[in-house]
Amino acid sequence: MASTARRPSRVAKLPPRERILDAAEEIFQSEGIQRVGVQAIAERAATTKMAIYRHFETKDALVAEWLRIVAADYQAAFDRVEAEYPGRPREQILAMARFIAEGLPAISHRGCPFINSIAELPDRSHPARQVIESHKALQTRRLVGMCAEAGLPDPEQAAAEITFALEGAQVSTQNGSIDQTGDRLMRIVEGIVDRHRSPLDVSRAGAD
Repeated sequence: MASTARRPSRVAKLPPRERILDAAEEIFQSEGIQRVGVQAIAERAATTKMAIYRHFETKDALVAEWLRIVAADYQAAFDRVEAEYPGRPREQILAMARFIAEGLPAISHRGCPFINSIAELPDRSHPARQVIESHKALQTRRLVGMCAEAGLPDPEQAAAEITFALEGAQVSTQNGSIDQTGDRLMRIVEGIVDRHRSPLDVSRAGAD
């Protein structure tokens, strides 16, 4: 996200739909979903409510599209680590953990958009909740796949433990209960992966 000082000139160059999404991202992250009205988004985007409704049928549809974009960023991170470490699933898992760890400073004052949105949207039929749940299910499947490719005997259990660590680190960073969360997260995830590997795999890794 660009600095506040640069934002007006940058946003002015965006097409209308992207300008609306940019404004929605900023205001939903900083102020929440429920307390923000369409008029406030229109003002931040330098447009009108009518223009927003031309691109998004409802505010709920706008929220869902914003979270769809956030989810795509996370899925792109999976794509990147798979491309950077082809055939090296252990390194892929650790690289995904590093991606989360490096993003923790931003979460410390804004919070995870998925966690925050779920707290504000208790209705599981809400389109934004469906976006989040679909994203999390896909994220789990990809992580289980990495664990299976790494030869872990129980990839579902390993993926569950890693997910608990990743998401717990985000919550702990947001509420300030744990310090050095990034470093601790990396040590925990590496420990989970190595604990689930067979003794033969671990000894081979040490020999390498």
